[in-house]
Amino acid sequence: MEFSIKSGSPEKQRGACAVIGIFEAGYLSPSAEALDKASGNAIGRLVRQGDFAGKAGTSLVLHGIPSLQFERILLVGLGKEKAFGDKEYCTAVRTAMKALADTAATEALLTLTALPLGKRSTAWKIRQAVIVAEESRYRFEQFKSKKDEEQRPLNTLTLAIDQRKETGVAEAALAQGLAIAEGVRLAKNLGNLPGNVCTPAHLAETALQMAGEHALECQILEREEMEQLGMNALRSVARGSHQAPKFIVLRHRPADAVNAKPLVLIGKGITFDSGGISLKPGEGMDEMKFDMCGAASVLGAIKAAARLQLPLDIVAIVPASENMPGGSASKPGDIVTTMSGQTVEILNTDAEGRLILCDALTYAARFKPGTVIDVATLTGACVIALGHVASGLFANSDSLARALLKAGERSLDRAWQMPLWEDYQEQLKSNFADMANIGGRPAGSITAACFLSRFSAKTEWAHLDIAGTAWKSGGEKGATGRPVPLLVNYLLERAGRLD
Repeated sequence: MEFSIKSGSPEKQRGACAVIGIFEAGYLSPSAEALDKASGNAIGRLVRQGDFAGKAGTSLVLHGIPSLQFERILLVGLGKEKAFGDKEYCTAVRTAMKALADTAATEALLTLTALPLGKRSTAWKIRQAVIVAEESRYRFEQFKSKKDEEQRPLNTLTLAIDQRKETGVAEAALAQGLAIAEGVRLAKNLGNLPGNVCTPAHLAETALQMAGEHALECQILEREEMEQLGMNALRSVARGSHQAPKFIVLRHRPADAVNAKPLVLIGKGITFDSGGISLKPGEGMDEMKFDMCGAASVLGAIKAAARLQLPLDIVAIVPASENMPGGSASKPGDIVTTMSGQTVEILNTDAEGRLILCDALTYAARFKPGTVIDVATLTGACVIALGHVASGLFANSDSLARALLKAGERSLDRAWQMPLWEDYQEQLKSNFADMANIGGRPAGSITAACFLSRFSAKTEWAHLDIAGTAWKSGGEKGATGRPVPLLVNYLLERAGRLD
């Protein structure tokens, strides 16, 4: 779909459809008031007669409104005016996109982007509207023999702004929104692929394709190279699978990079997690294809950064493997020596994510990074702690934690900081190795982060546990693309590109 920015009074414009907001109790938004006045109060009369109550999530299409040069007027409910905030704004945009899809309009003017919204800037409203609009159009039908035949004629969406002087800022925000949406789409597509298609090799092929499209540096390490480097923790996870592991490195290194030390993003790439010898229950195991959503989000984030040509040196690392049972699979009680030289007693083979990430964290040190952020669907305990609303955030740097929390609030892709106190390290003690790979049921997400912290002590580091936010179950089953918006907002802030 094509997007554009337009300033000026809506009543002086023309088109197939104008989208306007109506609050509860019949209060018209500023754009609605302008169109109502031009129509001789035709819109206001309909609202006052009770034909449209303005409740959030509702819409009504009007035809033949006098004196207006729009074929249709789409009314979108905004809810209570005093309660109108970020969530309500996104709901209104989503409602508008759904209603527009049910019309024959090929283009529309969205005036919701001109709504007053607390302290949110025009750039924020444009960026979020684009992301929500693209999300509402997303479909994953690659493996359906009969595609969705629902007609969606809308191909152009014009986003309204109040003042012409904001056009430049709005255009930049539009580009950012499109880049984030593209990164989210990539993450969703990879996450939604079945495990027999999205293998470690497929992730490597995706990275190579991205490198060609966006002039990124790309390196794929094979099993033999991992062995030479001493990545025995990663290799221990891959041993039970016929699919060869891949260690993927992508780098966006522009000449005008403002960060002297690279920023490393690491994504957990378990393309299917059976649990290994510590086999998971059969119910819901199909959703373990989503265990590579950390990898998918990191690839989505660097794709967005490359599309926007951000002046940042960014390295994306994806350790990719399956975790399967088999005659060669790692067994509970096995001990492996990680790339760092530290030894790990594998008490549970289903705690495999930290095993591939620890070698990736050690490998990342060769880039002499200023910041390292790993992203992983790591623990079910994080789902118990935070549900499906916020990702778990752990960091050894308060300033980095604050920056990521701020990016989450700005992008509505929220995280919540969890403790990383030394007290929890006690749970990882092993009688036979430097550490165990699990710390028991209590504080499971924290002890997992504590494990990773042992491989990142010399670098500013953060860990995002996205086990509760990376995908949805039930009727809406599918990857969410989170935390691509959070990551890209963080990168935009680092690059000085946010308004």
